[in-house]
Amino acid sequence: MLKGRLGLDTARVPHADRHGLLWLERGELNVIDGCLHFASGRHIDQIPHQSVSMILLGPGSSVTHDALRLLARHGTLLAAVGADGVRTYTAPPLMPDRSSVARRQAELWGNPRRRLAVARHMYALRLGEVLPHRDLDTLRGIEGARVKTIYRLRAQQFDIDWDGRRYDRANPEAADLPNQAINHAATAVQAAAAIAVQALAAIPQLGFIHEDSGQAFVLDIADLFRDDITLSIAFAAAKEAERSDQTVDRLMRREAARVFRKKAVIPAMIDRVKQVLRLDEKLEDNDGAGRGGDV
Repeated sequence: MLKGRLGLDTARVPHADRHGLLWLERGELNVIDGCLHFASGRHIDQIPHQSVSMILLGPGSSVTHDALRLLARHGTLLAAVGADGVRTYTAPPLMPDRSSVARRQAELWGNPRRRLAVARHMYALRLGEVLPHRDLDTLRGIEGARVKTIYRLRAQQFDIDWDGRRYDRANPEAADLPNQAINHAATAVQAAAAIAVQALAAIPQLGFIHEDSGQAFVLDIADLFRDDITLSIAFAAAKEAERSDQTVDRLMRREAARVFRKKAVIPAMIDRVKQVLRLDEKLEDNDGAGRGGDV
């Protein structure tokens, strides 16, 4: 689609739902003769808005009122994101015209037994085994102990001096370099998870492990990528910062962009959302849901 024009053939994120996502930056999204166009320099290209599930609008871009109106009419989601998608700033409620994913999520979340089953499944994905425990506090404690070991091993892998995870929300810059890098990397991975959740029209507030945050489900998905993605990005950036005059935040963004592209992180997150919600299974009837067992 639009191969070779504005680089959209490489910027597009493969996505099984609808026809995927488009990344646009440094231009204006507007409407010409009733059709969506993106003007960048001397190039003006038509965007197939009716067949795209989501447009990611990057830095240096603007959008007209007519473009927003057209996107809303055709149910195409628009999200303003940071450089290379390592931040997400806003996503107007231009969601896909369906409720199946949200209904599935709400069904699982609203049934205590199924909600716990999903949480245990997510812990199993992270820890590599299905734990027998059925109490969330116990599972959180086990995860916390293992995470300490994972932090230490990852730090050794990147030859980073590690004194433990420390984070002061009131003064995040007070942390040492590795902890600052983890803070920045976590923000980037959460942005990617937010894009995945938004693209599927899932409900960000209904988390299965996280509870209080308005982005609870986003945090659930981001945590599934913490060990392999977040820590690798963070410690790679921290190591580079030790021998560079650039800020760790800048280095982290560059590393996150590289890893996101190389490992197709956002498509992987979309697939993981589908996996934890078991979207390939048919919903049971109300009676069956009331009597049902684990997910």
